[in-house]
Amino acid sequence: LSQKCFNLKVICPKTPLNTVEMPFLEKFYRNFLASFSLDKRSGKKCYMISARDLLIVWGDTPTYWRWTSVPEARFPEVAELICVCWLEIRCKINTRSLSPRTLYAAYLVYKPTAGSYGFEYQPVDASVGVVGSESQTRTVYLDAERGQRQRYHYPRRIGLFNRSRRQASMPKENDGCYPKERDDEWLEIELGDFLNKEDEDGELEMSVLEVAAGDWKGGLIIQGIEIRPKQGK
Repeated sequence: LSQKCFNLKVICPKTPLNTVEMPFLEKFYRNFLASFSLDKRSGKKCYMISARDLLIVWGDTPTYWRWTSVPEARFPEVAELICVCWLEIRCKINTRSLSPRTLYAAYLVYKPTAGSYGFEYQPVDASVGVVGSESQTRTVYLDAERGQRQRYHYPRRIGLFNRSRRQASMPKENDGCYPKERDDEWLEIELGDFLNKEDEDGELEMSVLEVAAGDWKGGLIIQGIEIRPKQGK
């Protein structure tokens, strides 16, 4: 599990509702659809919304997606992308579920399969925002190897001993556009951030879209979307 949060609880029928002391989580509680934890540094609320509670276009069509289980996942089911030319994943959470006066970030938590393809050079549109208000949109890449290629470069081959050495380059401003490995060995990509104000009351929507190019892509396992306080904020 990620070391950024602790006291993780999967909200399921066997967990007493007063364990999390949040009545508006009843929907998640009944359906095994989310987990709840507290941020180690701030004590603020964190959530992981499972793949089953995401809106995945064509998610119930076996030709494009299949529902399976993996031992390292936090939830009983994950969504495996077989192949699509229209990638659209969305989810919502009520802002009252979040800690007030807190800057949150949302992350897609996933991992590639051995046969992953179509994401090497294809950007994906990610957005976070309250329904009815302007959303924050950014371009991200889901291919982990692309991110590694951006962070490293090969030095000039001056001598025999320099040929196989790879050195880290200076961090780039757009490093956040590429996935990072988590402590639980899944990957995460930041979709955007959101300041939850004191009196905020609405639906926070997060989305991952690649619908413009029309290219076929496949080979991702989606565990869910995590919302947690942004580090250093």
